Amino acid sequence: MKSPLTSTQPLEPKTGCIAGAMEIIGNKWTALILRDLCQGSKRFSELEKSVGSINPRTLSQRLDDLEDHGIITKKSFAEVPPRIEYTLTQKGRDLQPVLQQMAAWGNKYYHLKDC
Repeated sequence: MKSPLTSTQPLEPKTGCIAGAMEIIGNKWTALILRDLCQGSKRFSELEKSVGSINPRTLSQRLDDLEDHGIITKKSFAEVPPRIEYTLTQKGRDLQPVLQQMAAWGNKYYHLKDC
């Protein structure tokens, strides 16, 4: 099978693009948070359950980082008790093909019964 890149084609258009992306999605748990938000808006408690054994403080930090980078939005609802939902922005939805490729790679090479 021929590689999609030839030896003369660079992997990134300019040096630093991959490093820039990794600043956003390279932290532990971030890809799993994005995976779950690809399914639609989620509340903090839903993300806490779906992501796994993430510490609530870490989840809060990751969500704040993603919001600061414009990957997600946080919407507050004036209800009792207060409700906050997190949703991907277009910039965040543009990461979905990256996550799908990560999942495909994991499916091909990471041989766990659930993968």
